[in-house]
Amino acid sequence: MSGSPTTPLRVAVLASGRGSNLQAIIDAIEAGQVQATIVAVISNKKDAVALERARKHAIKDIFVDPKPFAGQPDSREAYDRALLALLQEHNVELVLLAGYMKIVTAVLVNAYANRMMNIHPSLLPSFPGLDVQKKAIEWGCKLAGCTVHFVTEGVDEGPIIVQAAVPILDQDTPETLAARILEQEHKIYPRAVQLFAEGRLRVDGRRVFIDQGKPVGEAVISPS
Repeated sequence: MSGSPTTPLRVAVLASGRGSNLQAIIDAIEAGQVQATIVAVISNKKDAVALERARKHAIKDIFVDPKPFAGQPDSREAYDRALLALLQEHNVELVLLAGYMKIVTAVLVNAYANRMMNIHPSLLPSFPGLDVQKKAIEWGCKLAGCTVHFVTEGVDEGPIIVQAAVPILDQDTPETLAARILEQEHKIYPRAVQLFAEGRLRVDGRRVFIDQGKPVGEAVISPS
């Protein structure tokens, strides 16, 4: 699971919003920290800031309008077939979801099994889905964090690649906690991409290993 030694890993990013994790990965690539090239940023939102970020860095930006697919019986699958055709056209080796607000179907999951990553702002398997910072505070958790995982058909259920933990402070609100978690997201997502580019990730059931069987799932505690 990697690009060749002489050819950077070909990556596509699916995004629906502001694309801050996209920017973190772009910055890491431009700094020489990640041996990859983003060949396309694809969005289901025409005005997504992520597409603007792509244009600023001379990356191909593609808007795929969901509306023409809405009337089809298998509208979600039909949309993903259109995305898959684009990914194959651009010879994409790794797909990254970065604030992509559509649930991907088996069409993409099967085509990119263990080659599609997502980042989620909780320490999975705790708190999949939305409003996770609010839930963590309400449950009285002492730690929150973020997770990069491979994408499966289950929402936020794929094998965990790497995580970072963030202490929950007594005065935290969902907004302040989310901001500190986002700082860690911007660190671990590029790290996960580089591990993939180096061919160092191995999936065995629900576990992801790095190098000679060293687990990747240890939490990294960040300063408050």
